[in-house]
Amino acid sequence: MILDGKAVSQTVLERVRSGVERLRARTGAVPTLAVVLVGEFAPSKIYVANKKKAADAVGIASQDHLYPGGLSRDELLKLLRSLNDDPGVHGILLQLPLPEGMNEDEAIAAISPEKDVDGFHPVNLGNLLAGKPSMVACTPAGCLEILDHYKAELRGAEAVVIGRSRIVGKPLAQLLLARHATVTMCHTRTRDLAAHTRRADILCVAAGRARVVTGDMVKPGAWVIDVGINRMPDGKLAGDVDFASVEKVAHAVTPVPGGVGPMTIAMLLQNTLTAAERQLS
Repeated sequence: MILDGKAVSQTVLERVRSGVERLRARTGAVPTLAVVLVGEFAPSKIYVANKKKAADAVGIASQDHLYPGGLSRDELLKLLRSLNDDPGVHGILLQLPLPEGMNEDEAIAAISPEKDVDGFHPVNLGNLLAGKPSMVACTPAGCLEILDHYKAELRGAEAVVIGRSRIVGKPLAQLLLARHATVTMCHTRTRDLAAHTRRADILCVAAGRARVVTGDMVKPGAWVIDVGINRMPDGKLAGDVDFASVEKVAHAVTPVPGGVGPMTIAMLLQNTLTAAERQLS
């Protein structure tokens, strides 16, 4: 079974669109997302444009704060504080990566946790660890949304997460734990990776390496979520999973593109709506 993230994302976006309409009818307010982009990193510019298009489609207003020539540390922190204090802004997205030499941790921590729609603020990460999630990182939330949509059984399942970033691996492991899965986290120092992956009922791969998981590493009947996206020498996109060999073994697998990717923006807009509802309640 192909886990169609594009179709699932449309379900989420329709849910967000309905929620935005209800909020506007109740409060008269339009949920608003402020996007801060510093520098000229081409993939970030494309991503920001896609987010703006998706936000427009569901009725969320977006404010673009674009600084292709860069900002100083003090200027960036001043901008983030001003967005925190603006009651008309409900969510703040600081597009990463920041230009070299800028402190990403400091900038993320400067965003109000209530407006941190990326879910990267230490308070929001701490709430997730405490089992009381407030804002959850968009890509891990999207992975879980796909599994739920297709009715994967998580309770008691053996789940293996490859990758330990705070953006994907760590929050995804916590989400799976909260759903009563038994979770193993693997990474670049893991010995005998295949020994872990072969026992996984749920295998989530965010390794950052193209086609690192092959069919012989997958348990027959497993659910495989491929978070990776890599540009190959021939210009084509490939995930961290070798789709051709894995689809012959797994019960279900996400494709690349069209799997987890569309979910990230959908969950960002869901977070923006949630933030607006909380601030306007």
